[in-house]
Amino acid sequence: MRARLRLPGSKSVTNRALVLAALSYSACVIRGPLQARDTRLAVAALRALGCSIRESGTDLAVSGGLPVSGTARVDVGNAGTVMRFLPAVAALTTASVDFDGDPRARERPVGALLAALRTLGADIDDEGRGALPFTVRGHGSVRGGTVTLDASGSSQLVSGLLLAAPRFVGGAEVRHDGPPVPSLPHIEMTVRMLRAAGADVEVGDGSRPTAWRVPAGPLNLGDFTVEPDLSNAGPFLAAALVTGGSVTVLDWPRDSLQAAGPILDVLTRMGARCSAGPDGLTVTGTGTIYGIEADLRDIPELCLPLTALAALAAGPSVLTGVGHTRAQETDRLAAIAKEINALGGDIRERPDGLEVRPRPLRADGEAFESYDDHRMVMAAAVLGLAVPGIEVLNAATVGKTFPEFTSLWEKILARGDDS
Repeated sequence: MRARLRLPGSKSVTNRALVLAALSYSACVIRGPLQARDTRLAVAALRALGCSIRESGTDLAVSGGLPVSGTARVDVGNAGTVMRFLPAVAALTTASVDFDGDPRARERPVGALLAALRTLGADIDDEGRGALPFTVRGHGSVRGGTVTLDASGSSQLVSGLLLAAPRFVGGAEVRHDGPPVPSLPHIEMTVRMLRAAGADVEVGDGSRPTAWRVPAGPLNLGDFTVEPDLSNAGPFLAAALVTGGSVTVLDWPRDSLQAAGPILDVLTRMGARCSAGPDGLTVTGTGTIYGIEADLRDIPELCLPLTALAALAAGPSVLTGVGHTRAQETDRLAAIAKEINALGGDIRERPDGLEVRPRPLRADGEAFESYDDHRMVMAAAVLGLAVPGIEVLNAATVGKTFPEFTSLWEKILARGDDS
């Protein structure tokens, strides 16, 4: 493969930008946002909470409109960012806001966030479930203060509090108490975007901080450009290793809000050569995929494409730090192990990861189940480069974060260029 491609905007950056723009004191423009199910759900939710969001070509013009009164309904779908970022925003309205979503969303962890919001002064009724569905009864303001929670289930629990903290009367100090927080770079993304919008954010000491403080103050995101989604680059970069070719991702950010360093570190250890140029980042396969031992705690979104890559490697791999992905769109560890083993693989589950022993794989007519999980579709695409005949069920579910994935994959396989 010799491919050049341009990726859509980052979902994580887009949905944070939407919340910050909605809470800003003046109108904002978000340039190049992702247009996918998760971001459309965020737009619909913010509109339900009184925000004006207008499409202008590929950009979004956002004007905050809080507080809205009466009743409102938020459909989170199966978007963790919507489920965990919007309750704090809803608490700032004067409306009674009902939250619900897909059946799987009702199983995803949100109880710690609801408890933390209650401590900060929000009025929330979940009938003791600690999960969807729940109702946020907004009273026009949130007292704020200091709160401690266990965010080991998702870094979004912390980000959901920090994003709205400048609008709380007393701001917020958020402390984590529990096992390590996964996806810590996503909290760092939240902090950097808050600061870019004018917030004063204090972060605890150490390489893995457990405390964050945001005082009350005005926000103004202004004119903001969303960078490409580096998580969605994963399967394309893995393709370079599988085919012994090269893939260039155009406009790869030099100072990314995302976990660019950990992504490239893992790929390099698996045999890639990575080089930055004027057009972007080029990843080249060396002809050999190496097995590795890696803690993926900071890049869990790449767990499934990397597992597919590890199943095609020259030696065994152990991937850890991703136990929390059992509570995402599906139990990702169980799902990928089952599907690759059905192809003849040898993957064993650990509580927090996977042991991968490469074996010859073949598709014998059994379909590869996606479990309504976009990352499973991406993993199957990587496997399909080396295992002919894999049929993926409900591949359209990849539209959750990357509607153009299958067409782009087909184009670069056929032409090698979609720039």
